Amino acid sequence: MKILDWRSYLGRLVRFWRTSLQFRTVTITVVLSGLAVLIIGSSIVVSIGNNLFASRSNQVQDEARSAHNLAQGIFDAAEPVGDQGPTVELDSLPGTVRDKILPSTTTQGGTAFAILRTPGQTTSAIMQPASSTNFPDVVTEALRKRVVADPQHVQFQSVTLTDGSPGLVVGSNVTVPSAGSYELYLVYDLSQVAVTLNFVKQTLLLGGLALILLIGAVTYIVVRLVVGPIRVAAETSEKLAAGQLEQRIPEKGDDVIATLARSFNGMADSLQEQITKLAELSRLQQRFVSDVSHELRTPLTTIRLAGDVLYDQRESFEPSTARTAELLRTQVQRFEVLLADLLEVSRYDAGAVELELEPTNLVRLVEDAVDTMQPLADERGSALRLVAPGGYFEAEVDARRIRRVLRNLLGNAIEHGEGRPIVVMVDSNASAIALAVRDYGIGMKPSEVSRVFDRFWRADPSRQRTIGGTGLGLAISLEDAALHDGWLEVWSEFGVGTCFRLTLPRERGKPIVSSPLDLPPDDSIHLGVDHD
Repeated sequence: MKILDWRSYLGRLVRFWRTSLQFRTVTITVVLSGLAVLIIGSSIVVSIGNNLFASRSNQVQDEARSAHNLAQGIFDAAEPVGDQGPTVELDSLPGTVRDKILPSTTTQGGTAFAILRTPGQTTSAIMQPASSTNFPDVVTEALRKRVVADPQHVQFQSVTLTDGSPGLVVGSNVTVPSAGSYELYLVYDLSQVAVTLNFVKQTLLLGGLALILLIGAVTYIVVRLVVGPIRVAAETSEKLAAGQLEQRIPEKGDDVIATLARSFNGMADSLQEQITKLAELSRLQQRFVSDVSHELRTPLTTIRLAGDVLYDQRESFEPSTARTAELLRTQVQRFEVLLADLLEVSRYDAGAVELELEPTNLVRLVEDAVDTMQPLADERGSALRLVAPGGYFEAEVDARRIRRVLRNLLGNAIEHGEGRPIVVMVDSNASAIALAVRDYGIGMKPSEVSRVFDRFWRADPSRQRTIGGTGLGLAISLEDAALHDGWLEVWSEFGVGTCFRLTLPRERGKPIVSSPLDLPPDDSIHLGVDHD
């Protein structure tokens, strides 16, 4: 559960990052400022640390040289006199040196002191090694070798003391009369330097955090001032796109944002004016088509009645007059169909179409459409075949409109089928029911397929139209399919044939997941149709 919550929060953060320009700007600024402060602060800390260590190291070396000179002076002053021998003086010399050296150091916690005999000597007199009680075991063999190898200079080495604090051990070579060569070591506690460096680090850390927070706050305020008007412009543009043409951006001041607002509002005014003109022009055009179609019905009805009278009496006319009566009747019928299609298109354009849904068995509906178009198919020599492995349940559709789509698709297939078989397929799945009309005629080129649903478009304008279509059938069929929340799709290959597929939802309001029929169609289910 915690993993799911973590992923949910991460997903929200990613979405917020993608959608919020203000959040991205502030975050990027804070992160980059933090990196800059971190780099600069680290450089400052390293520089201060090096300077503190170098300063303290120089001070310690100066003190060590003074201590060396002081110790050497004490040893030189204790040179034996006469025959008494140096035993008493050698025994007391380490204490004398310690008492003289330690008070002169600047280490607050005290300086550890040690005098060690250089190994490998054969002198008869020996001064016993001595050290202060707080002298740590930090003198390495490498340091002792360096002290012995270079007796003219003091040698130093950074060490870690027993309490974990940093320290510096300084060694030098001194000569004790009659006793030979000895090594003087002083250990300095540098914890105060570490304390100072830690204080600097804390100060820089707090200052850096405060600076980052200040930068973040300033960036937020600046970005809010800049992004705020942009957000208003985006929201206003969305409202304009949704049809609220009266929306405008508030204009304040004379800066660039105000100039943008004025330009945007000017553009919105121009768009509103143009859209209003276009909408009015479209409304007038739709009304004109509708009015003309209605007004033509009455005279067209009169012409049709007169044409029917002439057609019924054509046998008593001259052959040329009789032929004229037949042509008049045919063209009047086509004119009536064209007027009906124009009225239907005008209703779609005006958005005044409503479905009359009813439970319908699509297989039965297809069978009726096939029976209706059978005589026309027989005239053209095309055999109609129905393949329906599924689709026998009832679906909520407008039966009149689906029947009209079928007639258009069948009429188009018969017109361009070249007398070859035409297969009508019906199938269904869990979400949809589909019907397809497949012919094996001349087919279409890709450029023609893209325009097949255009109004009044014909693939071959020179081809004689024998069925009497108006050029609006497929356009109306596409509108009928969209009105049912369905798909009307086409596949065609030149010289192979064409297939139109209509896919409808099984239940109104439920989306189509996939079509039950393939496009291009699977010819193997056509029950042995001869393509030749």
